[in-house]
Amino acid sequence: MSTISIIGSGGMAAAIASLAIKAGHTIEVMARDGAKAQTLAEERGAGTMTRAFGAVPAGDIVILAVPYSAVLDVVKQYGEALAGKLLIDITNPIKSDFSGFLTPVDSFGAQEIANVAPADADIVKAFNTQNASVLAVGPIEGHPLDVYIAGDDAQAKARVSAFIESLGLRPMDAGKLFMARTLEHACMLWLGLMTHSVKHGNFSIGVNLPG
Repeated sequence: MSTISIIGSGGMAAAIASLAIKAGHTIEVMARDGAKAQTLAEERGAGTMTRAFGAVPAGDIVILAVPYSAVLDVVKQYGEALAGKLLIDITNPIKSDFSGFLTPVDSFGAQEIANVAPADADIVKAFNTQNASVLAVGPIEGHPLDVYIAGDDAQAKARVSAFIESLGLRPMDAGKLFMARTLEHACMLWLGLMTHSVKHGNFSIGVNLPG
């Protein structure tokens, strides 16, 4: 197994960290709020550690588990500390009133992150269509949750897929990084279903393969 660095200390950071610890990975938590990072690490016990926010992550895989409204500043602050890293973007650039997106009309969240990340960092979109509380539960009755991924580098996507599979989840490759725009819209679909149809957040969007 490997060391996975998570920048952030919210619900998604906690859910991914819990699954990863169960899978045998070592987790490093980094957050602006050092106390929250320490609490998250202590709650997950052995195999979890913290590192100062802004320091070079120990893991080659770095999960960006902060809100989209903060992620660009975070990536800029880390700067060359993220050089050569595989960055998993789990963010959704959706306005707080769900009326649209925070990104320019000709762009999307993952692309904006790629624009400010070191040139040799690989960006893979993943986990953005999952609700933290559902993700934390993991597979239900033997059925793994689907995690959609998008990225330009095949090797980077293979590494992310292997990580997702180690968590007991099912990676679903959606294609090149430009497909991250579609995945961000899929989160908007999830929000619409939650608001108007399902009426709660305890569900996920998955792929059903008949037969």
